[in-house]
Amino acid sequence: MDIACAFPTALDSPDNIAVAESLGYTRAWVYDTPQQSPDVWMTLALAAQRTERIGLGPGVLVPSLRHPMANAAATATLAALAPGRVSVAFGTGFTGRRAMGYGAVGWKFMDAYLTAYRGLLRGEVVEWEGRRMRMLHPDGHAPARPVEVPVLVAALGPKGNEVARKHGDGLYVTLRLPEFMSEYSWVPYLAWGTVLDDEEPPDSEHAKHAGGPGWALAYHGAYEFGGPDAVRELPGGEQWLAVVDGAPADERHLSVHSGHCVELNEADRAAWDAGGHAILNDVTISGTRDQVRRKLADLAARGVTEIVFQPCGPDVRSELARFHEAAGAALV
Repeated sequence: MDIACAFPTALDSPDNIAVAESLGYTRAWVYDTPQQSPDVWMTLALAAQRTERIGLGPGVLVPSLRHPMANAAATATLAALAPGRVSVAFGTGFTGRRAMGYGAVGWKFMDAYLTAYRGLLRGEVVEWEGRRMRMLHPDGHAPARPVEVPVLVAALGPKGNEVARKHGDGLYVTLRLPEFMSEYSWVPYLAWGTVLDDEEPPDSEHAKHAGGPGWALAYHGAYEFGGPDAVRELPGGEQWLAVVDGAPADERHLSVHSGHCVELNEADRAAWDAGGHAILNDVTISGTRDQVRRKLADLAARGVTEIVFQPCGPDVRSELARFHEAAGAALV
């Protein structure tokens, strides 16, 4: 199992990707979340200039945010800047859409989008929105077509699996492990957490800042996919809901997704302080070094081929180093 990393795209992400390369991470994925982040492609271009070996890619692109030609041209540009190092993952959009009040992209749209996107990279004439188009980039404006870049699809259900099998070179997963992932030879799994010191409690300040943002996904996901009743089943769920419900109905998504994967928002802090921290080790890859190693060994045994760790907190270098040391020992 490869050890990769991910970043909620920030202005310091290119520097952090360089740190990850120096520590031995094989790949760095960055999020496509324009409502809270700098542009994903600009960030990856800067990372390409500051690194030599580490793989680079957006993980995951939300297709509704850009025309297929825009993503194809950006992919070709990054492939020129980092030859042989680029992979691209697509997803239907969690925070990348829900933080703006939209639902996920439909799989029919994703299928059509990937058909156009991959055709453009092959140099074909494709149809999009009733018009025919092709990458017209002259020499010096993009690599010659075809531009060979692996594409992964993030999917958890049967419709997504069908699109992933049709268009993908791998399956990108997070939050849970679908049974059909055994059909794929490349399965990155995006995870959050922190390596705790022996005897360190799950409500320490370090755990709160480094593990908390990933822990909060349990509440964000429960609310988006299961509604308020699902949140109430979590410790501190009532306190979390009290904050979110205090916002106007048409703006509650702003309360839910504020600080997503970066820091605890007001609702998250209310749940944490009400005892929600007790499930930190259950909903993230958090724990002592030995506990983290056992979790990673289990993921590898279940078919994950690439663990994608997103560090959080004020000391990203330390979180990257602690996790890589634990993961390396687990996967020897």
